[in-house]
Amino acid sequence: MSTSQTKRAKSTAGATATGTKAIDRAMQVLSSFVEDSEQGITDIAGRTGLSPSTVHRIVRAFVETRYLEQDEDTDRYHLGHAALILGQSARESLGFDRALPVLEELGAITGESVNMGVRDGTDVVVILRVQSVQPLRFDQAPGTRISMHCSSMGKSILAFSDEPLPDLSFEKITASTITSKRKFVSELDTVRERGFSTDDEESIAGVSCVGAPIVNSEGRAVAAIAVQAPTVRMTTSRQTALAAQAVEAAAEIRRILRLDTLTSLPTV
Repeated sequence: MSTSQTKRAKSTAGATATGTKAIDRAMQVLSSFVEDSEQGITDIAGRTGLSPSTVHRIVRAFVETRYLEQDEDTDRYHLGHAALILGQSARESLGFDRALPVLEELGAITGESVNMGVRDGTDVVVILRVQSVQPLRFDQAPGTRISMHCSSMGKSILAFSDEPLPDLSFEKITASTITSKRKFVSELDTVRERGFSTDDEESIAGVSCVGAPIVNSEGRAVAAIAVQAPTVRMTTSRQTALAAQAVEAAAEIRRILRLDTLTSLPTV
């Protein structure tokens, strides 16, 4: 290779590396909104480890393309219309939307909020949500992340997993959060025995949930659903009834997504 060809090759490689780095930084900024739906430049910089000037430059580019929008009153940023359209398109292409009618029916029957989530590392990410019509309710928007150790969906997914227990933080979120690995393992045994999971104010004080796994043909959970309600409405007898309804809905979603013949589900 001649000297000029070598220089051109090095120049091309350098440009490629620079372009890849720029894309990586941009995706870090956009992905940070999964953890917090509304952020300022300082918040984003803290989450991504990027400098405020770099974050500002990337954010302004996303605002121009409508992937981010800025609140004129607070100067904080949130996902824009282009990001919402892209997310909707991805959800439809992955087939998740086929489960939505089942979740809507479960929400109508129970009168409570219903979520569907998938695992991402040691978190559960909400991918579908049906809001309760009750005046007193709690909702988690799609994209919300919940630590698996204090989530009914997380417990269902881990209880019906064929992988070793991940390295969970066992961070104490509320007074009721399980912070002992031994106790958590015992909890998963209980979930497997009865076929559903619970969250008794373990992630949010005053909110209780029941969850059910969505399993594939091998009996491994690839997703989970949860019915959540203010604890004042989650009596022991109602928890049992809601759990049965959640398990039934999870089985219907399994049928709709044809998981009886599949061993995996597309991830987010």
